[in-house]
Amino acid sequence: MGHQVQVTEQLHDYMIRHGMPLDAIAEELVAETEQLGGPARMLTTPDQAGLLTTLTRLVSARRAVEIGTFTGFSALAIARGLPDDGELICLDVSEEWTSIARRYWERAGVDTKIDLRIGDAHQSVAELDGEFDLAFVDADKPGYIEYFERLVPRIRPNGLLLFDNTLAGGKVVGQHDEDPVDRKEFNAHIAKDERVDVVMLGIGDGLTLVRKR
Repeated sequence: MGHQVQVTEQLHDYMIRHGMPLDAIAEELVAETEQLGGPARMLTTPDQAGLLTTLTRLVSARRAVEIGTFTGFSALAIARGLPDDGELICLDVSEEWTSIARRYWERAGVDTKIDLRIGDAHQSVAELDGEFDLAFVDADKPGYIEYFERLVPRIRPNGLLLFDNTLAGGKVVGQHDEDPVDRKEFNAHIAKDERVDVVMLGIGDGLTLVRKR
């Protein structure tokens, strides 16, 4: 086994500085989101944003779907990785938070690529049609297995599904007062699925990459 480097806060900052930087619009979106207080914990991390843009480009995605948009930071990253005629369908329940997203998408010039659908995501994902190249899920954790099962048939072979917060702050291992049963069940569920290849990354709060075979 090779040596696993411990990512300290200082090293994490170094990695972000030497990766894909946030531009002024993305930085302002992060700052406005952080002013929301507690809900800001749902914000995708800057290094995840760079990875989302890069992965979108790597799989040559033209059609993507996101479940759980919040203030639009991750959607901005995905949309920037899409071609000019690409499409990102965003499913979210909140008009309030996504109204922030709309302002920044327009400023970044990606609003024409994004189709925001407000409503219960479990119903909205069941109503999706056509094939997708990429999916990003950062929504209600007990719903992850259902989202996975709905999305896999809609992803093209060699397409990519991404699930956020799959390490639950490290609580998926060991004994804790709050046991993240939903994340444990989801992680176990997809690990044995023969339709996909699974890689878990220790980025942010855990990001799982799922390639459809």
